[in-house]
Amino acid sequence: MWDVFSDAAFKRRMPMIIVTGGAGFIGSNFVREWLAAEQDSVVNLDKLTYAGNLRSLVDVEKNPRYRFVQGDIGDRPLLAKLLRETRPRAIVNFAAESHVDRSIHSAGEFIQTNIVSTFNLLEEVRAYHAELSPAEREAFRFLHVSTDEVYGSLGPNDPAFAESHKYEPNSPYSASKAASDHLVRAYHHTYHLPVLTTNCSNNYGPYHFPEKLIPLMILNALAGKRLPVYGDGQNVRDWLYVTDHCTAIRMVLAKGRVGETYNVGGRNERTNLDVVNVICKLLDELKPRADGKSYAAQIEFVADRPGHDQRYAIDATRLETELGWQAAENFDTGIRKTVQWYLANQDWVQSVTSGEYRNWVQTQYENRAVA
Repeated sequence: MWDVFSDAAFKRRMPMIIVTGGAGFIGSNFVREWLAAEQDSVVNLDKLTYAGNLRSLVDVEKNPRYRFVQGDIGDRPLLAKLLRETRPRAIVNFAAESHVDRSIHSAGEFIQTNIVSTFNLLEEVRAYHAELSPAEREAFRFLHVSTDEVYGSLGPNDPAFAESHKYEPNSPYSASKAASDHLVRAYHHTYHLPVLTTNCSNNYGPYHFPEKLIPLMILNALAGKRLPVYGDGQNVRDWLYVTDHCTAIRMVLAKGRVGETYNVGGRNERTNLDVVNVICKLLDELKPRADGKSYAAQIEFVADRPGHDQRYAIDATRLETELGWQAAENFDTGIRKTVQWYLANQDWVQSVTSGEYRNWVQTQYENRAVA
């Protein structure tokens, strides 16, 4: 870890961006993809909660264009110092509490991080932006990364979420993200902060913390544990490979219209049960069980979670037509890459499955009654 505040040589490598939450799943993939594709330096500001892991970035930690700062987006003195000493041309805000089940059990952390800390971040960015030269103010961007869950739930035949869809959040998590989206919008219209917002569908891919559906099923299957599927498994999600999401964010940052929202989706709707069955089939092929049975034998239906949204689907037409973005992966190619990555990176898995995580999984899934 470097001291970015005293690293004059790094700060001379302008321009640069700040990525908040860059040690998390999507954030770490974005940092890696940015360094490979762009010339700007990156400061990664991350609190390192349970889902933030610097082992997700070991391959870039010695890159001369990368620095890590441990800190909270709610820490205004830290933010003020970081902004004025690094003078970023953009901020990409991934920092958030993001797991629905955790928000049901402990909503307070979501309110604090996703609403209060986002407000603190916006306040410091507003003050920093006001101090820039006219040309720097014109070029600066604040990109806020959000979720399709703010739109609520769709029926089986409803059209996919467009950017004009009204907000109808149904969990403490989605409500807190909706509030943060509204704050970002308000800071643009009230203070003329040059903001962009992206609302993405369900991401999957490498370095995904193993409490989410896809990595949980892969790791439980390999460990011989049950594969807990909520309700009847017919809840539908639109799946987006994480590097496609990162490419979209780079494109929005470069070409998006200030003040606009861009939905990012993979156009890969699948029921949860379909996803689990695909994972089982891939594992049957790539790492068969010793007894010759299918991993699908480990599937168990468990009691549904409260307020479980039935279907999400993203209409990414604006992003595709205005900016020319297209997803490179479909679900079949992306899920194969994902399963192969987890099979090849068991050391990373071991590094993130702390005692706290194991206790959480037991509370959330292992003690949940069979449906």
